[in-house]
Amino acid sequence: MMINRIKSVYLIAGSPRNRKKSAPLFQAVFRASGTVSPSVAYVGAASDDDADFFSFIAEELKAAGAGRIDHALIAPEKSDLEGARNMLKSADIVFISGGDVERGMQVLTEKNMAAYLRQLYEAGKPFFGVSAGSIMLGREWVRWRDPDDDASAEIFMCLGIAPVICDTHAEEDDWQELKALLALEKDDVKGYGIPSGAAIKVFPDGKVEALGGPVSQFIRHGRVVAKGPDLLPTGMRGLRA
Repeated sequence: MMINRIKSVYLIAGSPRNRKKSAPLFQAVFRASGTVSPSVAYVGAASDDDADFFSFIAEELKAAGAGRIDHALIAPEKSDLEGARNMLKSADIVFISGGDVERGMQVLTEKNMAAYLRQLYEAGKPFFGVSAGSIMLGREWVRWRDPDDDASAEIFMCLGIAPVICDTHAEEDDWQELKALLALEKDDVKGYGIPSGAAIKVFPDGKVEALGGPVSQFIRHGRVVAKGPDLLPTGMRGLRA
């Protein structure tokens, strides 16, 4: 893998209550691509490729400056997977949309698309995600075999394109799922809580930068998951004690 070919990955929280907050973050992704009105391949596995959801998100992406947006259908039973691969390969940027993290990874794995997405990234294809799509681009996530039993929590693998663990727009729940995941990890593993309207930019070397607002950081120490200092966007550093 040649680091200089690999692009930074943008993990955007999204803002369910005010979607306009995501527009500047989408614009940052498009500027970083180096292409005016970049074409986007949309991966909607986490929503079972819901057509209405695609139309809604496509409008947002176009309003922020995207060019052509192709829906790379993967979830439907009779999907043209070769056609989807061609869309993904030819697009300037690949977008992983939101929905359910576990369902999204199940679809990508069963259709043998997870490995293909990783190959595209390693070949230099830029990626960004929103909400569950951002979590899927990270290393791992958590699920419960029995929703009524906290002790049934277990880790499952995600795409690992961004070498981080994160959760999105869960600030009102105090990042409970992220904390549950970190409690299952080894010591010193860090997780990022990306609040509504914010994002993180993950560089090829693993460096992480906050965009759009402060990002919560949590780290496991022994049996405790502790909150660290917020990760601040460049323009906000030095403004907090």
